[in-house]
Amino acid sequence: MNIPPKDAIRVPAARLRAGVVALMTAAGLEAGKADLLAELLVANDLRGVFSHGTRQAATYSRLIAEGTLNGDPQVRQVAEREATATFDGDGGLGYFPAYAAAHWLIEPARRYGVAVALTRNHGHFGAAGIYSRIIVAADLIAYVTSGHQLALAAGQSVRVAAGGSPMSFGIPAGNEPPLLLDFGTMHDLYVGANDNAAALFAMAPSLVVRNVGLGMVCQVLGGFLAGVPVEEERAKKAYRGANQGSLMVAIDPTRFLPLDQLKAEMDRYHALVHQLTPLAPSTVPVLPGTLEAQREREYAELGVPVGKAHREALEEAAQRLGVKSPVAEA
Repeated sequence: MNIPPKDAIRVPAARLRAGVVALMTAAGLEAGKADLLAELLVANDLRGVFSHGTRQAATYSRLIAEGTLNGDPQVRQVAEREATATFDGDGGLGYFPAYAAAHWLIEPARRYGVAVALTRNHGHFGAAGIYSRIIVAADLIAYVTSGHQLALAAGQSVRVAAGGSPMSFGIPAGNEPPLLLDFGTMHDLYVGANDNAAALFAMAPSLVVRNVGLGMVCQVLGGFLAGVPVEEERAKKAYRGANQGSLMVAIDPTRFLPLDQLKAEMDRYHALVHQLTPLAPSTVPVLPGTLEAQREREYAELGVPVGKAHREALEEAAQRLGVKSPVAEA
């Protein structure tokens, strides 16, 4: 969960955008792509999705500067058949082919009722919700997932077979925010220092098994279909960091009921859910995406809350590349 850190300071969104552009262009990312990346990362920060916001620029700048990813990828649409298309990311960050794919989906989804786009040959594509929001803005229903290169070996926990895949769903509403569910299937089950899978399994074994299963499905849809083989030695790539793919689906709800009817139903859903008892006293009963929409309005006015670890990551990257920190005042 993305919770605003207690040690945060407020940084204007415009300052973060300009700082990320400076950081990424200094690392070798083409200027136009740096502009788009900064816009998408700050959009996540504004919604409180700090894990996939501007903090990621510290990692991305290093991957591009060291040549692990292509700094000037030429995204290409390499296949299209009626309601399906494939986009090649040319070894760069996944944001660029995924952004193109999400926009491509809109017209064929309206024409055929459903459309599917796949991206391949790229690195991290960020939060899956970025692309669900593009699709939902066109009054379509969205599903987005991604997969990455696995490194399976005998003796490991079966959890590693689920990777770290995200998935996102989006459904338009009327006067209320769209329903936008955006989560990592394995967020609480990663193998590592803070491993709590055994405790979770003891409390709710079916919950753990379902999450692992979801991760495995995402890995197949967003990874294997995108040409990321289960064994890395069979991978063919010009850039070492181009180890991911994604899959997106857009559905036209008007094939099933009038759009106004769906939106009215979603607004009524919002109202009724808000009257329910929350999961915990510190939470509020809302549909997914509601809190993010509220934060977006607040942070746009007051600034993005940037925590100490977030600031340090950006400041280290700026120092490494010889540019001004994205969080520094003008």
